[in-house]
Formats: sequence, C-alpha cells, structure tokens
Amino acid sequence: MSRSASSGPPRLAVVGNPGSRRVALFQDAVAAAGLPEARTVSWLDVLAGGARFLPGETVRVESPGEDAEVDRLLRGADEPTRVEGSALWYARFTAAVREVARAAADAGAHLLDDPADIATLFDKRLCHGVLDAAGVPVPASPTSGPAGAPVRGWDDVRELIAAHRMPRVFVKPAHGSSASGVLAVETAAGGRVRAATSVERDRAGRLYNSLRVRRCTTEREVAAVVDALAPDGLHIERWLPKATRRGRAADLRVVVVAGRATHAVVRTSTSPMTNLHLGGARGDLAEVRAAIGAAGGSWGEALAICERAAAAFPDTLCVGVDLLPLTGWRRFAVGEVNAFGDLLPGLTGLPGSGAEGLDTYAAQLAAVLERARNDRVSTTP
Repeated sequence: MSRSASSGPPRLAVVGNPGSRRVALFQDAVAAAGLPEARTVSWLDVLAGGARFLPGETVRVESPGEDAEVDRLLRGADEPTRVEGSALWYARFTAAVREVARAAADAGAHLLDDPADIATLFDKRLCHGVLDAAGVPVPASPTSGPAGAPVRGWDDVRELIAAHRMPRVFVKPAHGSSASGVLAVETAAGGRVRAATSVERDRAGRLYNSLRVRRCTTEREVAAVVDALAPDGLHIERWLPKATRRGRAADLRVVVVAGRATHAVVRTSTSPMTNLHLGGARGDLAEVRAAIGAAGGSWGEALAICERAAAAFPDTLCVGVDLLPLTGWRRFAVGEVNAFGDLLPGLTGLPGSGAEGLDTYAAQLAAVLERARNDRVSTTP
C-alpha cells in the first residue's frame, strides 16, 4: 500500500507477545532509530478475536513463542514440551495470521509478512516444493509439494526411502521448528535401522522434546516415534553430508532482509542437528569463508542461493535461510527457510550487505524506512 507524499516515517505496530525477547529487540531497534515505540498487539488479543489496527500502520508479525498461555491456546494442551499436536498448532496459528491480515486490511494498515508465505514456510512439504520449483538447490524429497507422497507411519517411510534409494534421511514433522521431533534416520545392509533425535518417549508412548540428542538403536524404537508423529504430517528429505571443520559438521543460518543477505552465523555440531539448544556451537564465519575459498567455492554464490530462496517469498520482508555447505565446501543446498529466523541477538551485518553495524531487527527497520522514503518519492508530483 502506497503512502502519501506528505506522510512521515511509518507508524509501527508489532503483533507479538509483550515482554518476549523478540518484541523487546524490535522495540530497541525502533528506539535506536529515534521513532515512537511500536504499538504492541498481543497474540492473546488476536486469538480472542481482538486484533485491531490503525489506518496507515506498518505491521510486523512476530513469533507467538515465549508465552505459555498462547502456546496452550494454539496447541490445545498444557504441555509445552510435548511434540505431538503440531498440526493443530499450525491450523490455529495460520488462522490467527489470516485474522491479523483481515483486520489490517479493514483498517488500511500494511503487513510486512504475507499470510500465505507464513503458511507455506510453516509447512516443510509446501516450502520444499516452492523452493524446488524456483530452482533453489534442496535435498531430494519424495514428500515435496502438494502432490508429495503421504506418510501415514513408519511403513510408508520404509517404503519411500527404499523406493528412492535414500539410506540416510531426515524425517521431520511438517509443522515443527527448532528440530522438534526431527529424526536423522540411517538404514544399512541387512535391514538395520538407527536414528538420532531429541525426542524422548515416556512409558505411555507420549513424545517430549529434550535438550539432548539421543540414539534410537532399533527399528522398533524408530518406528514407534515415527508412528506417533505421523498423524500431524511428516516430511522426508535425503540426508546430505555436510562439510566439516575441526571434526564438527557445519551449516549456516543466513538472514535475508528485503532480498539481500545481511547476517550469517555458523552452527557446528558432532550430531546431525546443529541447533544451539541441542548442544550445537557457533563456529567461526571467517574460517568457513576461508574454507570455501580454499576449496574453489564461492561465498558470493552461497549468499546468492539464500537470496534466491528468499525471493520465493517476495511478500515477506525477512526470512532466515538454513544453508547446508556440502562435503568439500564447493556446493550448497537449502535445508529450510524460516519465517522467524532472525533471533540472533548481538549479531551485526555482513561486510558489503548494507547492514554493517546493525543487528537483524535494526536491518529490517532500516529496510522499512527506506521503503517508506521510496514511496514518498514515487508519489511526489
């Protein structure tokens, strides 16, 4: 939505959980830019049907995380560490985002995050299909896109990995995040199956997230976890071998703002999951760039791949791209694209990105202000 030539800086609103780290970091960026505090619209109000916006507001949609009551309303359960229930969470969350969009449109406000993009980004099957269709390098997957193969349980997983000759795969909840429910599955000659996962099963068979990666060493154990997850939807991807540094597998989270890769952090681990809360550690970006160059690879091409992935979601200001450098450091693939992948406190922009000295929130705010200036120029008689 264009603004009039006489309008000043945009009036800001953020849909989020008051007091959360994400809202606080955004408000810090707003204050640093010398702007009035953004009006906060709480997810609790949205879920109660109370989303209200003002004419001309620019609205940021934040993650609904870090609030137990919001999680309970979305998940329909009072156990935030439970893995099951992601399909209900997805249905309720995307419905809430659509309600935000409706209320913003009715008020004449402008969203920075497209509801359809968010719905796709929170379904790994759909997101993979969009990236693949856009020519972004991604791991092979039999469940990609709306026409992907259904997964009703372990028997389907077994059949698909055999049919597609994928002895090593990641099995992921379609609507999960932060490696919740993910299994890194390996099959070997003679039918042996094992997996690495952060899922814990209690005696009743219920699944819970833990803060450690453990090993499932029997097919029966793997099958039990997969069968419990399947009703919420599952996505299967070939497990690509990652490049390593100092004996640790490495990948990168690259933040793309307004089409440009602005921030990057290296994550390393001795397990298949590099998530920091699961024991992963931040790596040295300069070392990674040197390794890519020494191998004959291109850091510029790595960032360009991330920008192509973000371009598949043109109506969303910012995404976080999980970039997988493959063995040898010369080739790359995109593992996932995250709608709320910008929570990287204290990380400043890449050299030459235009976000030097800015954290991820300040970089997004700078892009919003630049867009507003361009709108004023374009509407000047």
